[in-house]
Amino acid sequence: MKSAEIVFAVSVMYSSLLSAQWTRQPPTTVPRTADGTVNLNGPAPKTADGKPDISGVWMAPQPPNWYLPDLTKDLKPGDVVMTTWAKALYEKRKSANGKDDPTGFCFPAGVPRSYNPPYPFKIVSTPGLVMYLFEAVQTYRQVFTDGRQVPPIAEPTWMGYSTGRWDGDAFVIETSKFKDEAWLDNDGHPGSDQMRVTERLRRKDYGHLNVEITINDPKAYAKPWSMTLPLTLDAGGDLIEFVCVENNRDVPHLVGN
Repeated sequence: MKSAEIVFAVSVMYSSLLSAQWTRQPPTTVPRTADGTVNLNGPAPKTADGKPDISGVWMAPQPPNWYLPDLTKDLKPGDVVMTTWAKALYEKRKSANGKDDPTGFCFPAGVPRSYNPPYPFKIVSTPGLVMYLFEAVQTYRQVFTDGRQVPPIAEPTWMGYSTGRWDGDAFVIETSKFKDEAWLDNDGHPGSDQMRVTERLRRKDYGHLNVEITINDPKAYAKPWSMTLPLTLDAGGDLIEFVCVENNRDVPHLVGN
């Protein structure tokens, strides 16, 4: 098991103990089956302008079907073709057992990796801005929907700079301005400062939101590649406080080159 996976494995057990802090309170408008349980297959809610409402508390697939260890796990050989630079960096990370993984030192996981830790995250839609609130590492992401362009002097960041727009029933997010040598998953698939991530979010019913993710990074990959992440609504769930450095006891014990 790599260092970052150890950090998250320990945190999973810790988080499961804390989940009892919150009383689950599904919204009064939640669709229900005849026996009163939440109907995740019910109709997707709409916003005032008729668009699918992507707001909610969401979870990525959990072990053993999770994408955190390897974002490319469902893709065919040849779908993801690394450049010489990326291949060397990937092999270096593998040989070092992921010792330098930024998440092991409580840095934000970035995009699209922040979707996949075994913790919920919340999407909040407002006029002109969509906010992501991640329980993991207690961080956030801003998606500007006011029609702005990416500022030419935007500082590279872990989460990048995101703008969003609607294309039919899909909410499309374009993100760039990342720090160099990002980690896309625990396996160490790299992203560079030239990476552009496109996400197409479709809420197909009340409890399911599919995110089609396309990685376009000419420094790291010979061609763009895509995968689809299925999210499930945590109806009645909410976020709890996650202070990574409070209990980050693994760092002194990391092994690798």
